[in-house]
Amino acid sequence: MRSRNPVFSRRGFSRDNGYAGFNTAPQAGGPAVATQANPYAQPTTGNPYAQNPYAQTDQQYGAPPMAPAAAGRMTIDDVIIRTGSTLGLLIVTAALSWALLPVDDANISRSYGIGIGAALIGMVLALVQSFKRKPTPALILTYAAFEGVFLGVISSIVDNRIADGAAMQAVLGTMAVFAGVLVAYKAGWIRVNRRFYGFVMAAALGFILLMAVNLLFAVFGGGDGLGFRSGPLGIVFGIVGIILGACFLALDFKQVEDGIAYGAPREEAWFAAFGLTLTLVWIYMEFLRLIAIFNSSD
Repeated sequence: MRSRNPVFSRRGFSRDNGYAGFNTAPQAGGPAVATQANPYAQPTTGNPYAQNPYAQTDQQYGAPPMAPAAAGRMTIDDVIIRTGSTLGLLIVTAALSWALLPVDDANISRSYGIGIGAALIGMVLALVQSFKRKPTPALILTYAAFEGVFLGVISSIVDNRIADGAAMQAVLGTMAVFAGVLVAYKAGWIRVNRRFYGFVMAAALGFILLMAVNLLFAVFGGGDGLGFRSGPLGIVFGIVGIILGACFLALDFKQVEDGIAYGAPREEAWFAAFGLTLTLVWIYMEFLRLIAIFNSSD
């Protein structure tokens, strides 16, 4: 059960999880076939979950048709509510850390240390959740809380010491990317298939590897490492990071769509919320870094 978001290997609705993969969509207008990839498929036409698989047999014996067995299945409302809860908690803790952890000359070291500590805790919690077969709401919400502390501190540092208004610009940029990708996905301009998935995974792994090498050079060699996160190269890699984040969103939308279409359990909506939160944090951080680079070069 591998993630389509390479930031963390979270669980999802992939074929080895018993839900939809890219090759498991039901044939249009034809009967769905119950397979290992889709154990919930039922021998009906159109929507394979629209009626009980024994409805036709019941009608043959004069029994009334059974009601649709939709209880306990994930819906778009479940995804919206859980994603809203996760992002809402992240925003609240970010606002609190912004207000309670000042970044003036006397306090910036302490606040920055708390922010980095929160980021490390959030990363550990995210990794733990990514290796769990079932979502743990408390774990996901705790991750969001610690991630919010980190984002609040780092946003305050950039906004107050590098570029005034950077945080709001990054928020607006993230919202614009989310809305744009959603419209493009629903309009069919973005086709998420195996080729798209393979390309995004390869590009993302290459991007993460380069950033890791740059970080190692910065830690052991000092300065900006190889310069991938500053100057002209930093701008190029920031734009690439935002484009990758947009691709992650398309994969997330496909994952949610597959989960709903194939009758994933309602608890899987927490996985969708977790994945969307990771992706939005990725895009926000890339926007924030890009804004800081632009203002540092002025």
